[in-house]
Amino acid sequence: MLSAVLKRKGISRGVSREVSRGCASLISQARGMLEGLGDGEVTLEKDVTSGVATITLRNERRKNALSGRMMVQLADITHELTHWAEGKAVVLTSEGDTFCSGGDLTTVKAICDPDSGLLMSTLMHDALTRLYTLPHLTLTLVHGAALGGGAELTTATDFRVFTETGVVGFVQGRMGVTTGWGGGTRLVKLLGPSATLDLLTTCRKIDHKAAVNIGLADYVVASEGRNDAALGWLSERIGHATEVVQAAKRIAVAARDLPVTEALSVERGVFAPLWGGPANLRALGKNIKHK
Repeated sequence: MLSAVLKRKGISRGVSREVSRGCASLISQARGMLEGLGDGEVTLEKDVTSGVATITLRNERRKNALSGRMMVQLADITHELTHWAEGKAVVLTSEGDTFCSGGDLTTVKAICDPDSGLLMSTLMHDALTRLYTLPHLTLTLVHGAALGGGAELTTATDFRVFTETGVVGFVQGRMGVTTGWGGGTRLVKLLGPSATLDLLTTCRKIDHKAAVNIGLADYVVASEGRNDAALGWLSERIGHATEVVQAAKRIAVAARDLPVTEALSVERGVFAPLWGGPANLRALGKNIKHK
């Protein structure tokens, strides 16, 4: 079935030979392969007053599993958000009682070969890396199970807020694979290699208490009113001017991803235009530092 789809869409085999040429061609081919597969949708809502955008996974009938169609939509959304200069924060959430059960089986079965896996992985790596490096503070609201690819999604944001039903499981090993959306690399950044290897090889599911204990969860809220509670927690961190919030994020990303000398250079470059800038002058005028 896939061969017919690939032939119809003009997608070549032997994809792995193109890796050295960069990802643009792979991403284009991945979009052509995936955009017509499966149901569900991923939506984006921007609140210009608060500066908070919300990405919502909407495939409740399949426990919010990501279909090919949803993967492409998520890629489009993360690309759009890289250009949202007025934003302060982004929340990743889902409808219903499950955060995300990973890849939708209808899609997975349709692309179950190494070349197609490389295409899908390349698209998702690109989309989630964009989310991971956005100039906004980012938060995943983990309500219900986040399994497989769903667990990987939780690693792509700055913060993770769990409800008491939140459960994360990197269960890819039970399916004969490993992380394919960049979650393994990001998990090492979060927890270190030993804790990551433990989660990837045991495939155990951890609840909100265990997630707090190992440093995966930043906060826990009740399921009822979870969205408002998560936004309330986030609001304490975005009360500054937009340029200040984004500057703090850029410093953190540079320190996380670059050598120290390069990160320090970024920090100086971010600091300089803020010094004597509008937000700084307003604060000096109000003598805020000593209040």
